[in-house]
Amino acid sequence: MIHSLIHSSAEPKRYTGNLAMSELRIEIVFALPERQCLRAFTVPLDTTVGAAISESGLPEEFPGFDFGRATVGVWGSETERGRVLRDGDRVEIYRPLELDPREARRRFALAGRTMNVGENADQD
Repeated sequence: MIHSLIHSSAEPKRYTGNLAMSELRIEIVFALPERQCLRAFTVPLDTTVGAAISESGLPEEFPGFDFGRATVGVWGSETERGRVLRDGDRVEIYRPLELDPREARRRFALAGRTMNVGENADQD
């Protein structure tokens, strides 16, 4: 069973209580363009990435997103769902790219535009 410490997408708080020797502190993060979620939990030892995601409540909260097919990572490195978590791990659930960056650059070039951001950017 996972014990939730945070259910906020606003300002995350840090857990400062004492943990039993058989528990780990982890975070799970997930973002959509319009909403971001960071959840902190305590989980039993030997909890896997996949189990933590399943028990996080995120699949029920975002029923339109296929969490079972999403790429996942820990601290920015892609990983397998069977990876056993360690204390302090941050599980990240990645959304698929809507457009491959190379394809986006190609489309901009064909339209005579660049992808620069800022004052030198091409105007629509």
